[in-house]
Amino acid sequence: MIGIVVVSHSRALARAAVDLALQMVQEDQRPRVRVAAGLDDGSFGTDAAAVSEAVQAADTGAGVLVLLDLGSAVMSADMALELLDPSTADRVRISSAPLVEGLVAAVVTASSGADLDRVHREAGRGLDAKVEHLGDHAQRPSETHQAGDGLGPEAASRLILVDLPHGLHARPAARFVACVNDFPTATVLARNEDSASDWVDAASISAVTGLHAGRGHRMRLRAVGEQSEEALDALEQLARSGFGDRAPAQAAPGVAEGTAARSGTRTPAPGLDVAVGPVRRAGERAEPSAYRGSNDVATERGRLERAIDVVAADLDDLATTTRSSVGAAEADVFLAHQAWVRDPAITTPAFASVDAGEPAANAYARAGERAASDLGELEDAYLRERAADVRSVTDRVVGTLVALTAVGAGSAPSDVPEGVAHILLTPDLDPATAVTVDPERVSGIVTTRGGSTGHGVLVAQSRGIPILPGWPEAARLPTGTVVAFDARRRRLWVEPDPTVLDNIEELVTQRAEQQRRDRAAAHDPGQTADGTPVAVEANVATADDATRAVELGAQGAGLVRTELLFDGWTSAPTVHEQTRALTTLAEALQGRPMTVRTWDVGADKPLPFLGRRQEQNPFLGVRGLRSFSTEPSLLHDQLRAVCRVARTHPVRLMFPMVTTLAEVHWALERLDDAARDECGSRPDGLEVGVMVEVPAAALRARLLATDLDFVSIGTNDLTQYTLAAERGNAGVEHLFDPLDPAVLRLVHTVCRDVPDGVRVGVCGAAASDPAAGALLVGLGVRELSATPLAVPRVKAGLRHRSQTELSRLAERALACRAASEVRALLDAELG
Repeated sequence: MIGIVVVSHSRALARAAVDLALQMVQEDQRPRVRVAAGLDDGSFGTDAAAVSEAVQAADTGAGVLVLLDLGSAVMSADMALELLDPSTADRVRISSAPLVEGLVAAVVTASSGADLDRVHREAGRGLDAKVEHLGDHAQRPSETHQAGDGLGPEAASRLILVDLPHGLHARPAARFVACVNDFPTATVLARNEDSASDWVDAASISAVTGLHAGRGHRMRLRAVGEQSEEALDALEQLARSGFGDRAPAQAAPGVAEGTAARSGTRTPAPGLDVAVGPVRRAGERAEPSAYRGSNDVATERGRLERAIDVVAADLDDLATTTRSSVGAAEADVFLAHQAWVRDPAITTPAFASVDAGEPAANAYARAGERAASDLGELEDAYLRERAADVRSVTDRVVGTLVALTAVGAGSAPSDVPEGVAHILLTPDLDPATAVTVDPERVSGIVTTRGGSTGHGVLVAQSRGIPILPGWPEAARLPTGTVVAFDARRRRLWVEPDPTVLDNIEELVTQRAEQQRRDRAAAHDPGQTADGTPVAVEANVATADDATRAVELGAQGAGLVRTELLFDGWTSAPTVHEQTRALTTLAEALQGRPMTVRTWDVGADKPLPFLGRRQEQNPFLGVRGLRSFSTEPSLLHDQLRAVCRVARTHPVRLMFPMVTTLAEVHWALERLDDAARDECGSRPDGLEVGVMVEVPAAALRARLLATDLDFVSIGTNDLTQYTLAAERGNAGVEHLFDPLDPAVLRLVHTVCRDVPDGVRVGVCGAAASDPAAGALLVGLGVRELSATPLAVPRVKAGLRHRSQTELSRLAERALACRAASEVRALLDAELG
């Protein structure tokens, strides 16, 4: 007997339709019917992976008929066929029959033992009786009347599906708008079919974003004009590609020259940790009042047009640079900003105000603020946050207008003298700023508060931007003061004289040459001078990170931050979605091992789709593994996805924030439960470990690691818990140092006490410092997971010292009285 699969956006609808159809036949005559409906978070939508699984479950060898509710479900069904084995896919038919009537006809026909072709035909005739009875009364209203868009009956129409975790948010919306603008002779309107929204101009990013097209929503597109069909074809293809959110990862950067600083010293290449330039304080912005307006409307229009062109071109260059040096996801931030610059919701009222006699800077600033305020009033939190993007773009345009009148209409506008990269001075560096800072304009960053392991600092370092954190004296520096700094040696020069600048220039040359040599040998095995193997891996959060790490010589991913892999998701990813994301990342690693850390949430790492209660001291509260002790379902889904990926890729699983043996046993039981549900037992080759982040875990390492394959020391958390100094607290930042002898003794204890065969790694920030990494190897660590950019340097640092030398160095470090003594020792011995 054939099988039947029901694909619906609504799980309730699908189940009700199946119940109705099955009532038509005897229980012992019922065909095998499976449902693939709705999304795992309970919302409407369809999922190709779920459809594929349902087909396999319904298949008895006689064939499977797939029935669907809405047109966009066809896409999921088509994709599902591509996921199936060809021999299975060949005996699947997708029916265009109406869901309820077609399903009833299919169940009744299949119960008689009919073959697939006959069931397919009978399902297609499910509406015949109703049509014959109702006759002409079943005619549809005209689409023009139904649409109400004013384009007329000749308009072309398409229906596309938004198949994105966050819906059509800023970056994919920017690509959507850019695609529309590629066809200037077409007028394209859009509406959200699921919310029955008004029709909007598809060339306006604010209008498109305002449609609230969430995951699984359908968008109706209508177009007129010479290029209408071409535009709709392109938009349909864009939707099928996931609106560009599944673009291939980009290559890693090489050594590149920057722009000249005022001193004549070039901006160092990424990863050299040296910077020179005039100070510019974060938050300084040009005010419209500083703009020297003209009484001539034509002049004002020309200035505004030029400012918009300049900013759009700058953002395009910035996106290109960021894509090659950081990754596609980060680059797309600037493409979204570029779309806002020319957004009709801003430019139309701005030019209208200019025509009415208002100065260009005031007009654009007021229109931009109105657009930002409109976004700020939306219900969706993610869309509300895009108001900051609009204000950032507005500031750029206004600043350019101010610069145009400040330096003359014939000069290129800039916040600093032409050709000069500046030093960004800021109290703290948040991750968002670290991601979006322009490396072509910012040669380095100095923070007056915060330590070296804050999240923003780590992001900047991963991008190769020199940063000198925690330098309070810099707070008194006036804007424009030329400074230079060497982040590796924590030195800063104010108004450096020519001799200092010459020395810095020489240092840049030396480090650039060293970087070239390090990268040339980056793919050599990680090992000490006498051949002791040390796996040098990378901390990653995306497939772009993984691709970059592989190209820089990483021997695997020593830490996959899954909470960052799904950063920004407002609902929990399904098993299928997690499997897809982890598989993409594993494929980017090209066969190298991947260490997946389970959800590490709590304290400074919130997870939007995991409800949390307020805690008086969250760093000592429900963190990491503890977060799932009462509700393990989210962890269960993640473990199922890990097991699924581990069947075809080398995967290691790591549980964070483990303190007691009972927690280790509980975690292993959850893994076995998930493995049993997924594939019967743990996949062959799946290695399991825990993170050592608290002193208690370090002191009982032998006990905790008895049934494990490895442990990984998180030096950031281990340092803050050992020294009672939270890494983001400016009041105790002078205490926070992973090279404190107390922390080093705990690392040494772990390496000494773990059972034979259990590997010890480090995935904290200390592993990215070549000198600290060498010291850790001397203590007994055999795996280092660094930022991708640091991998070649860390490998090079190990090649120049034998294990014996490093062990002796570690003994001397353990005898030091303070972190400052350890650092002085490393400077003297390792340079």
